[in-house]
Amino acid sequence: MTPRITIVGSINIDLVFRTPRMPMLGETISGDGFRQVAGGKGANQAVAAARQGAEVRFIGAVGDDEFGRSALAGLRGNDICIEGVLTVPGVATGVAGIFVDSDGANSIVIAPGANDVLSVAQVEAAAATIEGASYLVCQLESPLDTVTRAIEIARAAGVKVVLNAAPAADLPDSLLAMTDYLVVNETEASQLSGLDVRGTEDAVAAGRALCRRGAGAVLLTMGESGVLVSDCNTQHLIPAAKVLPIDTTAAGDTFVGALTVALARGMTLEVATREAQYAAALAVTRIGAQTSIPTREELQQFIDSRGGRAALGLDL
Repeated sequence: MTPRITIVGSINIDLVFRTPRMPMLGETISGDGFRQVAGGKGANQAVAAARQGAEVRFIGAVGDDEFGRSALAGLRGNDICIEGVLTVPGVATGVAGIFVDSDGANSIVIAPGANDVLSVAQVEAAAATIEGASYLVCQLESPLDTVTRAIEIARAAGVKVVLNAAPAADLPDSLLAMTDYLVVNETEASQLSGLDVRGTEDAVAAGRALCRRGAGAVLLTMGESGVLVSDCNTQHLIPAAKVLPIDTTAAGDTFVGALTVALARGMTLEVATREAQYAAALAVTRIGAQTSIPTREELQQFIDSRGGRAALGLDL
C-alpha cells in the first residue's frame, strides 16, 4: 500500500552561496559559486517523502511572484498534490539565504514571506486532507497556532503526527503530548528541554525530559554522531552512516521525510531511523536542498552498497 502523507509547512526558494569559510561580522569575501534551488523545510520534507514513494499532499502558501511559480512547478514535478497551497497576492514567496563552506557546513537566514500567512482557517479548510492521511508532518517555519491546529485535527482523526521542531522554539506540553514522533537537533533539544546538549549523555537526558513532557518518541539528530532515539522506556544511539559531506543543506529534512515513509510502511522505529539516516547521508554528498534528496531506487542502491538488510539491522 502506498503511504498517504500530508505535510503542513513552508515553501522557500533557496539562494545558495558556496564559500571557502563563513564571513566574519562586517567582512566581505569572495565565494566559490551560487545556485538558486527550491527549498523550505516543509517542501523539502514533502519532496523527500514523495521520492520515497509516498502519496504526498501539501498545505502551505507562496507569493504571487516568479519564486512562487517556480516552487509550485517543482512540487508538481515531484507528483505532490498542491491543491492546499494558497497563492497570496502582494506577498513575497519565502526566501532562504544559505552559506555553505568548504566542509559542507551551512548557515541560513530566512525571510518567511508567504509562509507567515499560512492560517488556521486555511488548515481547517483542508481538514479532509489531513484526516485522510496516515501521517501528518509539520515543522516550525509556519505560525505556531496554525501548526497546532493542524496537529489537533490529525490527532482527533487518529492520524500519526511527526513534528520537526525546527527552527528552535518554545513549545507547550500540550503540543508535545499530541506528537507521536518529535524530531530535533542538538540546538532544538537544548531549547525545548532546558538542558545543554553537547554529547550523547546530554542527549539521553534531553530525550528523557522531552518524553516526560509528553512526546511519544524523540529522535535527536546529532550529525555524524548519529541519532539518539528515546521513548518512555528506552534510549539508544543509532550511529550515522559514514560519508564525505559536501553540503548538509536539507539533510535533516531528508531524514524526516524518509523516516515518515518508512514508519508508514510499517517499519519499526529503529529500522525506520536507520533507513532515514542512510537517506540523509546520501543527501549530504550532493549540493543543494531538493536537488540533493535521493529517490527510492537511489537509496536502496546506497543501502545495498553498505550491506543491505544487515545495514538496517534486519536479519539476512
